[in-house]
Amino acid sequence: MSDSTFGEAGIITISNAAVPVAGSCGILAAAEPFYHADRVADFNVMIYVFDGTIHVTEELPAPGGTQQFDYSVRRGELLFLKSGIHHFGKTEIPRGTRWFYVHFTLDEPLPENELTAKLPKYISGLSGSEAEERIRRFAEFYDSRSPLRDWNINLRLAELLGYIALDQARQPTSLPDRIAAYLAANTSQPFSAKAAERELCFSYKYMESVFKKSCGETMQQFHSRLRMEQAGRLLRSTMLPVGEIAAAVGFSDMMYFSRCFHRFSGQSPTEFRRGAARELF
Repeated sequence: MSDSTFGEAGIITISNAAVPVAGSCGILAAAEPFYHADRVADFNVMIYVFDGTIHVTEELPAPGGTQQFDYSVRRGELLFLKSGIHHFGKTEIPRGTRWFYVHFTLDEPLPENELTAKLPKYISGLSGSEAEERIRRFAEFYDSRSPLRDWNINLRLAELLGYIALDQARQPTSLPDRIAAYLAANTSQPFSAKAAERELCFSYKYMESVFKKSCGETMQQFHSRLRMEQAGRLLRSTMLPVGEIAAAVGFSDMMYFSRCFHRFSGQSPTEFRRGAARELF
């Protein structure tokens, strides 16, 4: 879903010349079902869901009036709500929903010579990602008793927002690229068609057809090659035992890993490691 779907009025722009100011922030869990607050806030809101679903409706200006956009933000999904825009709850948020939020303001107007970036309105597929880990670290720092917390919290928020804006600008948009990026991010576990369907929201049969036509190999072949290449890098650059390297690329059976690696490289893991060392001299 592109940001144009949501309308420019709902998009937040950040700048290298204006540090965001963090307000209320935290990770919350819903002990009982509830509806999102009905408000026109004088601050921006970032919402990231760890479990459950946050339901919120945003009412944006449109020709001849307003237009409502309904969001159901689920596990691994992120949403930004812009200040000055009416948002409210029409659907009950279920008990057990757990989410991160931060309220923040931005200085405006922005200088003419600044660098700017648009925050994506909505992002999915962030479970287990670097973005999720950065959100966790920010929440932990916000709650910390560090004497530097009040000095650094806004700088850390600027870093987090900048990462989200610029990282998403680099994200692949075509389906084959999205599949490849997903598989590359999951070399530490065995291939799973069901997991790919769940993450990418397409049937495995359709993704397999599109991917093979574009890339010349099946999704499983591509994933297996990436796992073996990662194993080769670990064999060359670390002293980890072969069993630990096997586990790092998603193999519970070291002997099966060794057979797969031999099929891929023509050498056993031990032979490959010795050969790599000899090539340096």
